[in-house]
Amino acid sequence: MKNQYDVIVVGAGPGGSIAAKTAAKNGLDVLLIEKRQEIGDPVRCAEGIGKEGLKHHIEPNPRWICADVKGSRIYSPDETVVEMSEELSGGEVGYVLERKIFDRELVNQAASYGVDVMVKTRATGLINEKGYVRGIKAMYLGDEYNFYSNIVIGADGVESKIGRWGGIDTSLKPSDIEVCAQYLIGNIDTDLNFCHFYLGNEIAPSGYIWVFPKGEKLANVGIGILGSRSGKKRAIDLLSDFVKQKFPEGKILELDVGGVPVSGTIDQTIANGLMLVGDAARQSDPITGGGLVNAMDAGEIAGNVAYEAISASDVSTKMLQRYESRWRKTIGQDIDNDLIVKNKFVEFTDEQLNTFAHSLQNVNFNTMNLKELLYVLFKANKRLLWDLRVLFKEYTKYNKKSQWESEIKS
Repeated sequence: MKNQYDVIVVGAGPGGSIAAKTAAKNGLDVLLIEKRQEIGDPVRCAEGIGKEGLKHHIEPNPRWICADVKGSRIYSPDETVVEMSEELSGGEVGYVLERKIFDRELVNQAASYGVDVMVKTRATGLINEKGYVRGIKAMYLGDEYNFYSNIVIGADGVESKIGRWGGIDTSLKPSDIEVCAQYLIGNIDTDLNFCHFYLGNEIAPSGYIWVFPKGEKLANVGIGILGSRSGKKRAIDLLSDFVKQKFPEGKILELDVGGVPVSGTIDQTIANGLMLVGDAARQSDPITGGGLVNAMDAGEIAGNVAYEAISASDVSTKMLQRYESRWRKTIGQDIDNDLIVKNKFVEFTDEQLNTFAHSLQNVNFNTMNLKELLYVLFKANKRLLWDLRVLFKEYTKYNKKSQWESEIKS
């Protein structure tokens, strides 16, 4: 068993796998460890992903695609339905994956480039020398090992310890976490062409319920609510109530629970010899909690920066700032914008959600681009959306500010 590598990646989810693969493609010697005994299991994800984001990293394969959806249907509390095309539905709508197969394929691809993979291997600490992270302490099959490296990439999820051990503040408040539960349900009828989202403070306070088709008579049915809104009824209780009402004949085949960070970007994701990616870096979408594409994009950036830093014999925070800067200019901007929406969304009453949905009922989303859509929203919900004016300025890029701002003020 080797104990010296260029890069060690902790966590074999999509972000960690892409980071390991990218570093290895650049010629680095890489170790990828996973604390669980099986890659991709248990599933802590609704398993939806946008097609373009996925195709950037891997060629789609029917073996791990359960459904190819055409868009989304959003249900307000009074069950007004807003139907949106795939292009306007966000980064979680496009394909519904079988994560147990998908995650293993990503790891297999990393291994094909020479990455060493160890499962049932838990990081127990970091090795520090002269202010630099120089590897990890790990436990494998009951025995303790030290693995040394120039760089450690922490991709160990929402419960990440790597960042905390490296002196990075990754703490989360209850309002920064979505508490999630999901059933895989069989013997149900749902439209295979759409991902379905249900809103309302009674059924999912400051969150939503999703129904993602996974094939004939099969779907992921889950819920995410803010930790600060979790009261006498837990997420699993609210989900069970919904399932009993909507799918009384459904058969529960699996149950998964977990948490997702929705905090927005954190101050720092690097230290000397250390980078964080994915949920460990709090890079998930604050609105939806989705983070697959963000994690893979960040993993690719981290893998490339690892190569640049090691080639320059400089793994200091000054050099690793390249990672920080690159992901913040891309992923980070979207996260910060979506945090503005999330913070407003959690204040919506059911009446406001219904009003919002009613204003969109007659909109043809198949012929409308994003700028036109946002303008329609402004005209129909001037008071409601005034707090989001900075966001809309960013997205619409209108040259004549008065064209929309004067209407909102009126």
